[in-house]
Amino acid sequence: MPSSISLKEISEVSNIRLTTIARMVRLLSLELGILIPIADPTRCVTKVGNILGLSEKTKRQALKLMTHIKYIEYSGGKKPTSLAATVLYVTCSKTDENISLKEIAKAAGITEVTIRTRFRDLKAKNLI
Repeated sequence: MPSSISLKEISEVSNIRLTTIARMVRLLSLELGILIPIADPTRCVTKVGNILGLSEKTKRQALKLMTHIKYIEYSGGKKPTSLAATVLYVTCSKTDENISLKEIAKAAGITEVTIRTRFRDLKAKNLI
């Protein structure tokens, strides 16, 4: 299965504004009748985990937790990278990998506040 690339990544590489690329993609998908798949949070876990250089044990546990979160259907409407970063943050603390919240946020391209918010949500719903 081919790996996915975000519009943000395309924007950075092509030096074209994100809004312009998003508009082009919407127009093309409507014109061609193509459904654009939503990013899978489990792929984001692997991607961010690889950027951080996490152990396979940590990534495996994070994927297991993400699968549970998807099964419960909590992930709907949430930004996949924010969920992935939060799951990795939780898993790193359980496996004693010393990665800071700031490092995880930077690798995922989101803010630390977003991870804290997702963390509070997951904790309130007893998912972690």
